Amino acid sequence: MAQSRPEPRQLEVIASRKVTPNMLRITLGGAGLDGFPADQAGGYVKLRLEQDGSAKPVVRTYTIRAQREGEIDVDFVLHGVESGDAGPATLWAVSAQPGDTILVGGPGPAKPLPANKDRYLVVGDMTAIPAICVNLEQLPANAKGMVVLEVQDEADVPDVDLPASMEMVPVVNTHPGIAESPLPEKVKSFDWGEGAVYAWSASEFSAMRALRDFFHGEKQLGRDELYISSYWKSGLNEDSHKVVKREDANESGFA
Repeated sequence: MAQSRPEPRQLEVIASRKVTPNMLRITLGGAGLDGFPADQAGGYVKLRLEQDGSAKPVVRTYTIRAQREGEIDVDFVLHGVESGDAGPATLWAVSAQPGDTILVGGPGPAKPLPANKDRYLVVGDMTAIPAICVNLEQLPANAKGMVVLEVQDEADVPDVDLPASMEMVPVVNTHPGIAESPLPEKVKSFDWGEGAVYAWSASEFSAMRALRDFFHGEKQLGRDELYISSYWKSGLNEDSHKVVKREDANESGFA
């Protein structure tokens, strides 16, 4: 029999701070975190956001950037705040104050990098930075490869400890989801060389499909050599994106 899903926890906002110009970190904790499993950094939680005039909360999925005793950090990309197009989770995050509470489901599992590969190619936009940083921090010191990050500003490149032979390559897109992503073209500069390469990629839906065509179609990477996912789709909320994502996975055969 499948395990029942745990009830959401009511967590308290402990702190809020910008970690880069376009990334906001909310620290959650309080008594509701009692019994939360240890070592969940890189996994995900479901934020249940109350909406005026609706009895049903909006649910949004976010990566656990870090976990300490009695606290977890969740990072929010500040998409659409100035233009007025920000989604409900971003709007909640920018207004959150210490002492505020929110219902949080999860945790769900992380998608780590496998061990013992000759080189790694890690690719993502700002929505993937929390998961990417956790994965990079867990690599052995002798890991080799390249990290390609699409950021809105050079100052959005995260402060993360990289293995000495992992190169960080930022590419700037000031209008993510509107301007074409530079990621698919940039990954072509990676030196595949000899040996086992593992590619990990998460980004906007359109960029994901172009990257999948390159990794799976051109480079012939199989499921044991590639993790690829879209974390969002421009113009769609999370619920609609899930539908499109599922249909695309079934059609592509790379579900």
